Amino acid sequence: MEEPVAAHPTPSSEKRAPPESKTLPRIFWVILSATLMCVVVCIVVAGVLSFNQSASKPLFQVVRFNFPNRPGSPVNQSALVDKSRNTVTYYVTSSSNRTTAVLFDGKSGYICYKPAEQKNCYLRLMDGQDRETVRESFDLSQHRVDQLPLPNDRTRYYREFLGIVPGRPVRPEEAGEAVRALCEGVPIYWVKKKDGPAKQRLIYLCIDICFPSNICVSICFYYLPE
Repeated sequence: MEEPVAAHPTPSSEKRAPPESKTLPRIFWVILSATLMCVVVCIVVAGVLSFNQSASKPLFQVVRFNFPNRPGSPVNQSALVDKSRNTVTYYVTSSSNRTTAVLFDGKSGYICYKPAEQKNCYLRLMDGQDRETVRESFDLSQHRVDQLPLPNDRTRYYREFLGIVPGRPVRPEEAGEAVRALCEGVPIYWVKKKDGPAKQRLIYLCIDICFPSNICVSICFYYLPE
């Protein structure tokens, strides 16, 4: 007689884990990790783009002035206040539509004059009054004043003489970035404040400009002797 073959017990369904029970958690963590990584990358990219846009847009404001010059003919004047570069640039346009630029560079400590239709720029060091002019221009831009009635019955008028120093032009690397941008392609010469030219010296040109301090100045240039 054949002996009955003993049947091997088969594991019950309760003890055998289905294959899906181990695969699903792995898929869940992979998806979660990928999602978090995408979120981090998006935040970083958005931050970089925001920084680049803010860095590429300097903080500046245009403050405009309209005033007649001393003889009475109209002259338009505007001031470009650039706080990111610590500069104020005044543009004076005469009735003949010729524009002169006067740059106050607080960063480098220079004032640069670029007369209308001139092939030269003129540079001098700033003094205390010049720095006060820059500060007043910044304060004016914060109050968002678009026009000033200059001059008026309280306006004070002055004349300032600047002697052009003969010799070689100023090296561009000495002038500063703002001056180089204004006077690109033209020579720059030093000027010095003087009491006035001698009788044999002729005035080369004059620039009439008004400032927020209610002061109008006629800046006149002449050549110093060699």
